[in-house]
Amino acid sequence: MLANKPINIVIADDHPAVRAGIEATLLGHRSIRIVGAAANSSEIVELLSRHACDMLITDFAMPGGKCNDGLRMLAYLRTHYPELKIIVFTGFDGAALTTKLLKLGIRAIVSKSDDVRHLTSALYAVHANAEYLSPHVSAAAGEKRIGRRHLGLTKSEVEVLRLYISGMSVTEIAARQNRTKQTVSAQKIKAMRKLGVERDADLYQLVHESRRGLTDIFDA
Repeated sequence: MLANKPINIVIADDHPAVRAGIEATLLGHRSIRIVGAAANSSEIVELLSRHACDMLITDFAMPGGKCNDGLRMLAYLRTHYPELKIIVFTGFDGAALTTKLLKLGIRAIVSKSDDVRHLTSALYAVHANAEYLSPHVSAAAGEKRIGRRHLGLTKSEVEVLRLYISGMSVTEIAARQNRTKQTVSAQKIKAMRKLGVERDADLYQLVHESRRGLTDIFDA
């Protein structure tokens, strides 16, 4: 539950329609007060210098300001306004960008491919010093995590997991590969341990975290 003191917010996007959409989404929340809107990095800095601001909701890439590069802009803001909490609202939701933003200290990233109402959830999370990734951002991050993990698997382990996930039992895999059931079971267990999971339910949850799934990642 938010404190009685309103949260002062600046919103920034180079598209007027997007700024209007954000304002409409936040309108009606008595604990939120929009103190200004910016169209580029220069206008953000100008607003922050004139108004007490608790939080910034900003696009990643905005032309026209002194700092057109999103990472440079955010690094500048993190350095000069360390107490400012930042939510990035962006059309870019790749895992590499997510990793860079989190390393910069950005606590919330919302994809423009998701419902704009995720901004409200992100706002509450960040205000409570928590992290928030909207569904598209989270899925991309999960996909990268799975892809990175599977590199330690042997070809045999990959094949066993691929067949198992496709619906075959350990017995059926053993018959197909002309191996013993014990050998296939041992490979499955070892592969799952490398992925950081111990139960079948956890393995399927890991698959669910990826938009493509392990079956596609492991597909030859």
